[in-house]
Amino acid sequence: MRTEGKITRWDDIRGFGFISWQGEEDSVFVHIKEFSGSSRRPAVGDMVSYELANGDNGKSRAENVRFTDEPDPVRQSSSSSRSKLGGTSVAAALLFVGFLVGAAFFHRISWLVVAACGVMSIATFLVYSFDKLSAKLDKRRIPEATLHLMGLLGGWPGALYAQRLVRHKSSKKKFLFTFWITVFLNIAVVGYLVWSGESGIVNQMLAKLWPTTV
Repeated sequence: MRTEGKITRWDDIRGFGFISWQGEEDSVFVHIKEFSGSSRRPAVGDMVSYELANGDNGKSRAENVRFTDEPDPVRQSSSSSRSKLGGTSVAAALLFVGFLVGAAFFHRISWLVVAACGVMSIATFLVYSFDKLSAKLDKRRIPEATLHLMGLLGGWPGALYAQRLVRHKSSKKKFLFTFWITVFLNIAVVGYLVWSGESGIVNQMLAKLWPTTV
């Protein structure tokens, strides 16, 4: 648990001082090495946050100290990692769309399949956005099973964009685990149909729905 306090005494030459959080009588010892995450030197009056630990002499000391006006490096790193992961996910969605377009161009699948995936992705994005709004307004939510089904049926690129842009369902680990399973299954099925040439079955089904196929 972190505690906030103020540096009330500091010897910059010797590299140590004391932090108080209520008054002088509640001060704890702090060494310069505990400011390893900061680029500036401590000074009297600086507000800091720290973790309490027991020193070798049995007295309390501060460790993992950082200035309160500086960002948490752990959170920055976590935010950067999520940003990179989000960028990778969006790139994967774009590659999948490109794969579909290429397969349709070389007559491995119908252009209607590409259009259907596009429509499903847009619908999934809108459903995610609506569910996010419902969560904010404390209204009835859309079942997670419905979101997963839409992703499985080809709407997962739209779901990825919603997770990144709307920030919905982007941190719930259990949901994301199931979501990525649906993504893998969808890619596996589409890839098999294109590779094996059996996508004609899908084209025949679509031809019954739409008389003209491309």
